[in-house]
Amino acid sequence: MLRKHDPALVRGCYPPYVVSLMASAKAPQNPGNEPAIPAPAGRLLGTVVPPPTPLAPYATLVSGSRGRFYPEKESATRTCYGRDRDRIIHSTAFRRLKHKTQVFVEHEGDLYRTRLTHSLEVAQLARSLARSLKVDEELAETVALAHDLGHTPFGHSGEEALASVTADIGGFDHNAHALRLVTRLEHRYADFDGLNLTWETLEGLVKHNGPLVPPPFGKNLPGPIKSFDARWPLDLSTWPGLEAQIAALADDIAYVNHDLDDGLRAGLFRVDDLKDAPLAGEHVRNVLARYGDLELSRFIGEMIRTLMSALLADLRAETASRLIAANPGSAEAVRAASHALVALSPAMTEQLRALKSFLSSHMYRHPRVIATMSRAQAVITDLFEAFSADPGLLPGDWAILCSREATGRVVRDYIAGMTDTYALAEYARVFKNQITL
Repeated sequence: MLRKHDPALVRGCYPPYVVSLMASAKAPQNPGNEPAIPAPAGRLLGTVVPPPTPLAPYATLVSGSRGRFYPEKESATRTCYGRDRDRIIHSTAFRRLKHKTQVFVEHEGDLYRTRLTHSLEVAQLARSLARSLKVDEELAETVALAHDLGHTPFGHSGEEALASVTADIGGFDHNAHALRLVTRLEHRYADFDGLNLTWETLEGLVKHNGPLVPPPFGKNLPGPIKSFDARWPLDLSTWPGLEAQIAALADDIAYVNHDLDDGLRAGLFRVDDLKDAPLAGEHVRNVLARYGDLELSRFIGEMIRTLMSALLADLRAETASRLIAANPGSAEAVRAASHALVALSPAMTEQLRALKSFLSSHMYRHPRVIATMSRAQAVITDLFEAFSADPGLLPGDWAILCSREATGRVVRDYIAGMTDTYALAEYARVFKNQITL
């Protein structure tokens, strides 16, 4: 149960997600008093630090980077993608993932994954896979760390609620919002909005799951992606580089394994329920046959270790086969391919799909989870409606933005940036009512 909050105390504990306009930016101003936007250089500026080990011809090479939107001299000690990674780690949006739901809301236990720990696990897998496939580890890690930056509070349920309540202004898409965060809403630098990441990182962030155009990929292309692509084309009709493709599969492998871990610890299903589960069942039976009864933490560790190893081995083998067949001589050849070159085998893909279905019915749609997420969705919906009806309820800088931009879009950005804890605190402040999830 939440305690009652004084508005000042609420704001003191949960600082608003600041996105005031660039009044202090030092970029050259044009006569209309708007920041002059230079054309991207199309390459990196200054000394370009190469990766520490030789890469395969099909890897994304720092020497071939299309650079950054705003010209900057590169670091003398880091590769351009290592610099991108560091900027993401130091961003406000990344820190807020600590208090954003993966499956379980934070107060349900401190052992369950959050968006932050999930992102770290994805990054670890992506980097290991990139190393074994001889592509750029830092770019793969960077895309993995950034891939969930745009998520709302309360996980996918929060995203569904925000998408529904904003349907008449374009809805909400977490990948599109992640792009908006790193190109506009993060305010860390005096000379530009966003983090000024390299083209390859932005491409991977937007396209890690595959091409977005032409249809059916491009149907209802989210506004933030469409508008940024008009300023700096991200080649939305092609596949991304291998590093981003690796990050996408690392995401699938990480979340399936850690959701099995969290689901067992939470008691949403039992070890016996997993004996005949798709894909995982074989590993459950093997662990039980080898060790007999084990304490739960040891059982989970052994099951996840062998299941994850099987998935990674299959991915490496299938990807190696596809690379041999396609024989891409460059990262551009990877982008021009007619299909993904990083993949699981068809048999493993089907088994993984079946395991995801098991998790959907036994975990994501479990009555305990559904009840919590239904209340969380009400928080998102009620906050959006309240702020839209009375922008004066917003923190000062956000209220000012409503005089310059459409109120609904400002409110959407504000809510999307909230953590679970801040959303509940704002609900208590606005409605003078505490809600228990």
